Amino acid sequence: MTKTDFLTVDGRDVPIEGERNLLEVIRKAGIDIPTFCYHSDLSVYGACRLCLVDVEGRGIVASCSTIPAPGMVVKTKTEEIREIRKISVELLLANHDQSCPTCPKSASCQLQDLARRLGIEKVRFKSTHKPKEVDRTSPSIVHDPNKCALCGDCVRACHEIQGIGAIDFAGRGSGSAVVPAFGKNLNQVECVYCGLCSSVCPTGALTPKSEVDDVWKALDNPKKKVVAQIAPAVRVALGEHFGMEPGTITTGQIAAALKIMGFNQVYDTSFAADLTVIEEATEFLQRKTKGEKLPQFTSCCPSWVKFAEQYYPELLQNISSCRSPQQMFGSLAKDMLPEKLEVDVRDLVIVSIMPCTAKKFEAKQAKFQANGIPDVDHVITTQELGRMIEESGLSFKQLEPESLDMPFGFKTGAGVIFGASGGVTEAVLRYAVEKIGGKKLDSVEFKAVRGEAGVREATVSVAGVDVRLAVVHGLANARRVAEQVKAKECTYDLIEVMTCPGGCIGGAGQPIARDRADAKRLRAKGLYATDKMLEFHKSQENHMVAECYAKHLGNVGGEKAHHLLHTGYRSRKRIRETELDLLNGANAKKLKVDVCVGTSCMVRGSQQLLHQLIRYLEEHGLQNDIDIKATFCFERCGRGPTISVGDTVIEKCTFEKACKALDKELEKMKISQQA
Repeated sequence: MTKTDFLTVDGRDVPIEGERNLLEVIRKAGIDIPTFCYHSDLSVYGACRLCLVDVEGRGIVASCSTIPAPGMVVKTKTEEIREIRKISVELLLANHDQSCPTCPKSASCQLQDLARRLGIEKVRFKSTHKPKEVDRTSPSIVHDPNKCALCGDCVRACHEIQGIGAIDFAGRGSGSAVVPAFGKNLNQVECVYCGLCSSVCPTGALTPKSEVDDVWKALDNPKKKVVAQIAPAVRVALGEHFGMEPGTITTGQIAAALKIMGFNQVYDTSFAADLTVIEEATEFLQRKTKGEKLPQFTSCCPSWVKFAEQYYPELLQNISSCRSPQQMFGSLAKDMLPEKLEVDVRDLVIVSIMPCTAKKFEAKQAKFQANGIPDVDHVITTQELGRMIEESGLSFKQLEPESLDMPFGFKTGAGVIFGASGGVTEAVLRYAVEKIGGKKLDSVEFKAVRGEAGVREATVSVAGVDVRLAVVHGLANARRVAEQVKAKECTYDLIEVMTCPGGCIGGAGQPIARDRADAKRLRAKGLYATDKMLEFHKSQENHMVAECYAKHLGNVGGEKAHHLLHTGYRSRKRIRETELDLLNGANAKKLKVDVCVGTSCMVRGSQQLLHQLIRYLEEHGLQNDIDIKATFCFERCGRGPTISVGDTVIEKCTFEKACKALDKELEKMKISQQA
């Protein structure tokens, strides 16, 4: 290097090595300049004005938006700069709800951290805060505008990484705010509940919706048997909550903590992931052999599924019909555990511990209920589990590890690597390649599908058959791939989609890491290390899964397996009540829906279907548009359950058939009212 390859920071020479801005060069030098709106995964915004530095010959500039140049002389901590930073943070605090001790982000709030670092002991400006209503309508996320600092991180994350734009800036001047479209609540717009906005939010303006109180209530009820399932990505992230290195494997300590807190059984979602591999790979091989419904998209990520239902209903037939591992576990547990644990199914409580906020939404969908009883009762995030452990007074690091319970505690490495982007694809390959080749697979690692790029491609050749793969994370990337599939511009056979950057390891329910990229990398490394340490690495080697099929499920993809482990999808290009009201006034004619609850239809599940449809209407705000009621009798008793949607009678009706009929009739109503 020559002298021109350096710049000077606070009297020290620092090399320029391809950094995109001055801020990155300065941080490389070990100087942690405060920022509020800067994320390496997002575009440069420059709103907070905290990263200001003094560049000789240029004056005070924002280091995040200044390109480094050889020979620059930079000062980072002059008296003027320190005072500007203090004033900036004080102005933020003056317009902020300062209920810090009760804020969910209290332990990870950047605003609190900056106030402490800058030595702010008193806010010198008059408070301008005017309380606004908190939005708790979303099943996954709480939006508290009183704590918003207008940094724009959530807006850019939703636009740039997810390509959705469910939230954005509105208003001007002191009236500026970050809100969903038209000032709606989060559950009224096309939010996919991924929670990425909450993970990048530096304050408590956007946080995962807590179900901790509900879980404690179940644990305190002596009539209830409470069972936990632990997702793969949780075991390599929970330790961070207690000061441990990202990627540290804490499965044994998690099991110990849960049992001390009162959980009756502690199982592993990786068991259900092994089930998913077998069912999904079998489905894929059938499609590949027939050459139909390809490419097959994975179905493990509920945010991706909702995204596809909203924007690409024409591709729903391409999504695997397999439930996610969480929902496979829930339905199987509710079917098998009442007898094993000697408890009524109504008193069996399934608690999922997930890295993901969208799993909260997934568990509450009407299609994942049986006779009005949800397959999964409560979903808590890794963060929420950490708080429960703290609330219990447990010293997590000092806990003696405990074993997971059988049979759902047994898993293979294939189930564990589900938590990293590319893990589902690799797990499916470990099964499919062995099936296609007809011989035992000795080398189980498919490193071609691993990595950090948002879209990765690979082709695996087995016995003369080429399997073309794509691995995608981030919904903006998923949109580009979906458009290619629609336009027939690609020839993939299998496409894995994860919404969160890096996969589940980067889920919004995980502990907030200062260096996000490094944390995700270490968490993924921890999952692959777990895979190597386990005795079995292929889902077909899980003898507990094999026993489950032999004694309970029957054949892979068979009738009972399909009932418990598979699902269906529907278009979510929904019509809200406000649209119909605007078109035809508040007294617009309602769509009539009748569900037969006669004895014959009842035994075929019509009551459950009625409950599911009522829940569906509530979820989508359609109560003002649809008049649904129980009725007798369509005189089609041998072909029930039978319902009518408008003038259409549907025999042997399922929830998915009913939803498609509702969407079709509502669309016809909209068109007729516009005419």
